[in-house]
Amino acid sequence: MSRIVFLLLLLLLISSQSVIAVEEDRELALQLPPDSLGKWYKPANERDVWLHTMFRLRREMQAISEYAALEDAQLLKKWLARLQKDYRSIGEMVPEWKDELESELLEKMAKAADSGELEKLQTLQRRLGKSCRSCHVEYKLSAALRYRTPDFSRVLVESEETMEEEKYGRAMSRLTMLVNRIKIASEDRRADAAMTALDELQQRLLDLEGSCASCHKQERQRQHIFGQQMRVSLDKVREGIGQGNAKQVGRYIGKFAVDVCASCHAIHRSQSDLRELLSGK
Repeated sequence: MSRIVFLLLLLLLISSQSVIAVEEDRELALQLPPDSLGKWYKPANERDVWLHTMFRLRREMQAISEYAALEDAQLLKKWLARLQKDYRSIGEMVPEWKDELESELLEKMAKAADSGELEKLQTLQRRLGKSCRSCHVEYKLSAALRYRTPDFSRVLVESEETMEEEKYGRAMSRLTMLVNRIKIASEDRRADAAMTALDELQQRLLDLEGSCASCHKQERQRQHIFGQQMRVSLDKVREGIGQGNAKQVGRYIGKFAVDVCASCHAIHRSQSDLRELLSGK
């Protein structure tokens, strides 16, 4: 290897290590919303009041934009009045944000609508939209993680057989242990132990499905995880245990873990972990 090539490779290595070091030192910060915001989400409130207020504001902003373009003064004023009401309710629900609201822009928009200065109104509306986006940049992600994801730290799994309740985290750990026990016992030709673990696993999955029903009200929603695909895999596991076929057991217990465990975790686990982190639990 020539000296020049060697030096180039050395420089490349040093450069890549520096980049890695910089990347490792990077930090991501999330701005937490005021605690008062939590009062306007379930379960603290019967309805997700805050969420529906945001939906209305978005719809009202769109209506104002469309009717300004159509120069329909009557409908423009109708939707502008709704926007004023919902926008001001933000400060009532979250007092910490009251001073941050651009209420003067609403007053200027109303005057522009009254005088027929529609171009000025559209300019003011864009300024208001920019203010909304800046708040979303700071708080939308952290609010969604704290208030729109399930709080598994409070969930209890109730057993249909014993009617006893168990904390969610402990129930998950038990499921993991049972899946591994089935695989271990099958490989070591301990069929009775594998079958006992499978029986308990299936019972606990029924219990778990019951807890999922608190959010996923319709059975068809739960069937994405607990449906025919899961039952077929566990039937194949049972068949493999009965035949002493460890390879079949391993194949289908693995398929079950991907189709059921990993699929559910892909939806809920990362969000749940982040919610727990942001909640300081």
